[in-house]
Amino acid sequence: MAKLDFRKEQPALFTAPTDEFVLIKVPKLRFIKIDGEGDPNKAPAYGEALAWLYAVSYGVKFAAKAEGNDYVVPPLQGLWWADDMKAFAARKKDKWRWTMMIMAPDFVGRKHFKVGVDKAAKKLGEAPESLRLEDYDEGLAVQILHVGSYDDEAPTIKRLHQKFLPANGLVETGPHHEIYLSDPRRVEPAKFKTILRQPVRQK
Repeated sequence: MAKLDFRKEQPALFTAPTDEFVLIKVPKLRFIKIDGEGDPNKAPAYGEALAWLYAVSYGVKFAAKAEGNDYVVPPLQGLWWADDMKAFAARKKDKWRWTMMIMAPDFVGRKHFKVGVDKAAKKLGEAPESLRLEDYDEGLAVQILHVGSYDDEAPTIKRLHQKFLPANGLVETGPHHEIYLSDPRRVEPAKFKTILRQPVRQK
């Protein structure tokens, strides 16, 4: 049985230079998502969201595999924003809002999602209200690869918004997007690899 691996099939979504911003066109993709708010290092809802996402994603994977469609569960991703974006730029994490998400192939549908949720619920209890299977059409975006801890991203994000976007006639069209290529349980923070992405449009 062939196993779909997004990182091999769509490498542009998971690679970028570390020294320059690049423009890409992101296709419409399917995700398992959960919304939340608060400091990801402190808010219990954040840890609960990740537990649900991984449990459901693997339940979905095995439901699809049973029908002959196997795939590698892709890396965790997150959309980040704040009601007042100055709070986001200032790293006031208690004011942050987020959508954490894991990609799923197009052949994953509602029945697979239900199997995954039902299986996860046996271990985790009642599912979060915002847990869903949903397509995300991001379109044109700018991205760069950040190597280092999450708290060291701020200068790169500032350079993106204050220099690169204005210099290229671009404006933001959606929340800040991160793709976590490293497992924080196995990699020290100084070596974390994270794609920083910002959906944009021409002015």
